[in-house]
Amino acid sequence: MRWRTVWADLLIAAAAVGLDLLVSGQAMGGYGAAYSLVVGAPMALVRRVPVPVSLVMAFLVLLFDQVSPFTANTAEILLFVAIGVAAHRHGWPLVVPVVAAGAAATAFNIADPGVGWTASTYVYAVIIPLVPAVIGLYLRGPAGRLDEPDITPDILLAGAGVALAVLGTWPDWHSGALPVWANGTMVVLAGLALGVARRLPGLVVLAEGLLLWVVDTYAPEVTNIVMSLALIAVGVFAMRVRSWLWTGLVYVASCALASLAVVDGDTEVTPFRVAITLLLVLSPVTIGRYLGARQAAREAERLRARESERLAVAQMRADRLAERERIAREVHDIVAHHVGAMVLRANAARYASPDGPVAEALADIRDTGHQALEDLRGLLAVLRDPGEPELVTDPADVLRESAERVAAAGLRVELEVDPEVERAPLVARASAARIVQEGLTNVLKHAGPGTHVRVRLAATGQGLDVEVSNDRPPGPRQALPSSGQGLAGMRERARALGGTLTAGPDERGGWRLAATLPAGRS
Repeated sequence: MRWRTVWADLLIAAAAVGLDLLVSGQAMGGYGAAYSLVVGAPMALVRRVPVPVSLVMAFLVLLFDQVSPFTANTAEILLFVAIGVAAHRHGWPLVVPVVAAGAAATAFNIADPGVGWTASTYVYAVIIPLVPAVIGLYLRGPAGRLDEPDITPDILLAGAGVALAVLGTWPDWHSGALPVWANGTMVVLAGLALGVARRLPGLVVLAEGLLLWVVDTYAPEVTNIVMSLALIAVGVFAMRVRSWLWTGLVYVASCALASLAVVDGDTEVTPFRVAITLLLVLSPVTIGRYLGARQAAREAERLRARESERLAVAQMRADRLAERERIAREVHDIVAHHVGAMVLRANAARYASPDGPVAEALADIRDTGHQALEDLRGLLAVLRDPGEPELVTDPADVLRESAERVAAAGLRVELEVDPEVERAPLVARASAARIVQEGLTNVLKHAGPGTHVRVRLAATGQGLDVEVSNDRPPGPRQALPSSGQGLAGMRERARALGGTLTAGPDERGGWRLAATLPAGRS
């Protein structure tokens, strides 16, 4: 959580205390300031332990309902804040108990002494604490971040919304219980809100729903246009939010608002009209889901195209390195062998003639040969891998970087690295890092985003064990062509160290790649 400082927590508590001073300041008795401190102090912990704070605030609602009703109202407000934070931090599992506690405290606070609890009391007691819980759950991120810099679609949506709202309602602004400026402001805001619907879909749907409820109550003549704008917002929500749960909740709420706007005191409710209302709201949801699926497919295709381009570049580099490796082996086998033989013979001849110019010449030949061998080794190292520092990088860092890259592309990566891997030889660690990188790339290429993949790198007495396994893809995918060079290159790496590599489908319907890399030269 951002801004993890004690000062932030103290500021929240001070704001809570100040809120109660404002709410109950006119009715404070001798203990008013103490009551404000008691009700506001727990909020200092709301960012860290929101569930216990929610339960404490529910208890304070019950307590101050008997002692100071104004402070009880403050505790009620702070209870809703704590419920929203708890829902945002912990999700569904812990939302139910805090909402239940909030509903019980709210019902007790709503009911006046001596007045029995009615059905309305129960309904309001559940709905009121449920609203911040739903908002907190939504803010957990059902809609992905929209990184598109082009705001042209947003401007077009806002312009079209305002045009539709104004042209369709301006003759009726003078009607209803509200003044002309209020009706005009509401319909213009309903149109402008569509300009941020792609980036804040949930907030816009909520705002359009509230405006629809207001105009249906106070300006029914403009209800149809505002309902049209609300349905457009619902369609955008369905396009941006891929969660079926949230789409279903918005659909149900939209059906309720549509029925509220369509049905009045003189309207006869028939099965046909109910079906028309359900289909009316279902249409933008269906269109939005279809457009969202198309957008997701295009994004996945772009990711695969970028990954294919990266693979092509990596393959070209691998081919160049393979050619350099072949040349290096030939140079080593031919030149190093003969130079080494020259050094050995010069050294033997020097001992046969220990004095004089001949001995000096032989010593010079021996030293020059040693230097030539050292220079040759350095040249071969550069020839095998010119200026590539990642081969000597800690494979744990390489693995984490690879996992972060494919996770950003949509894979769900579970990484397990044995601490003893650092003791393995450098060549084995470098080869393991390359095999894992290629394995993750293959999972992204063939299984697609959303697939769960496990990576395990463990040290053994003879080297390293590498495993990359993925589950069955989460949905249908388009098969991509493959040259098979990736697996061939990984097998060549393993074989160069005297190891083995196997790859194939597993019993769960996924794919498993396993390699054993013996300890080679470091």
